[in-house]
Amino acid sequence: MRTRTCTGAPARTTALALLVAGSLLAAAGCAKEDDAPPPEPGKPRSVSPVAGCGKGSWTDPADLAPDRKPARCSAGAPAPKPLAEKRDITIATGTLSAEYVAPLQMAVEKGEFKKEGLNVALKVLPTPDALPLLAKGDIDAQWAAPDAAVMNGITSGFDIKWTAGNFSPDPRSKSGLWVRLKDDETADHVPMAGRTLGTMIGKGSVIAYPMGKALKKHGGGLDEITFQQLGSADVLTALQNGGTDAAWLLDPVWRKVDGDKRFAFLGGQPQAEPLGGLLFGPKLLKKDPDAGVALLRAYIRTVNTYFAGDYKADKAFAAELAELLGTDEEVLLATPSLRMDWEIRAGTTDRLQDAYRAAGVSKGDKVPEKKAVDRELYEEAVGRK
Repeated sequence: MRTRTCTGAPARTTALALLVAGSLLAAAGCAKEDDAPPPEPGKPRSVSPVAGCGKGSWTDPADLAPDRKPARCSAGAPAPKPLAEKRDITIATGTLSAEYVAPLQMAVEKGEFKKEGLNVALKVLPTPDALPLLAKGDIDAQWAAPDAAVMNGITSGFDIKWTAGNFSPDPRSKSGLWVRLKDDETADHVPMAGRTLGTMIGKGSVIAYPMGKALKKHGGGLDEITFQQLGSADVLTALQNGGTDAAWLLDPVWRKVDGDKRFAFLGGQPQAEPLGGLLFGPKLLKKDPDAGVALLRAYIRTVNTYFAGDYKADKAFAAELAELLGTDEEVLLATPSLRMDWEIRAGTTDRLQDAYRAAGVSKGDKVPEKKAVDRELYEEAVGRK
């Protein structure tokens, strides 16, 4: 039987400095007290088999094959295991309208968190604002990504770990790096060195990793292009009118240039490799891991029940989802379903940090994966020994 050892989190006050998008973010605080009884220090956490979660509920983290099937349990699994005492949980997220947030929204809507004894509130907060609150325990989890700010924060002393993935794109998706072709260029090889790239996402975003891969294929690199920070409504316009040479276009914006021979798609997020998801702070990692497992169990059950495959093929569900996200159903259906995936691939945080270095937003030693990633809580949720 695999066991996981949990230790109590002592209260402490730590001065922390964090570089966020070129500015210094300082935060200091103590671990927040709550009413949940802390686990006994050193008490092992036993892991038992979970009905409906067999071999397919786990995949080898080292498997980076682009056609890897995401882990799945049966619909309705893992079944709820209500906590003896109810907990109030706050999850910060940068938006409530993006499709990748849908599993959290649906878990609230369908009462999946409540089945675990969790009263979950989703709070919209930008990552720079949420990160120090997560480290202090003022919020419990964050739906975000291990971007440069997070990794720099861990280096500075933030007790934060990436505990579950979110999604990878469908192979048909062309969300990613698009370039305006010059008269003598083809999509097969586009010299990118020296060009400008318009994006609403800065160099410190996880998108730096796939962006760097795409640029290298075309004779460029993150240190060989000029970034133009643009608003979400301006990125496409700048690309179309020549205000920028290239742009990172998200769903469903890329459809505006798809099929236009003046533009070429150079690459997007790697297949079958989530680049974000749930980040836990000290409370769910150490002080109250029971609540952390319960939260992940509800999230995983929501994926297995509602997002296991091509969820947009169900017209009734697509209509419900569009209403929940506050978006037009036609817009939602214009792009393929995301491949929801709660697992975290081996080496992803290393590859991300390589990209941050190349972009010039991270320095010093790499944060080891074991210090940035915790897979054991979601493994416990699905009963993997």
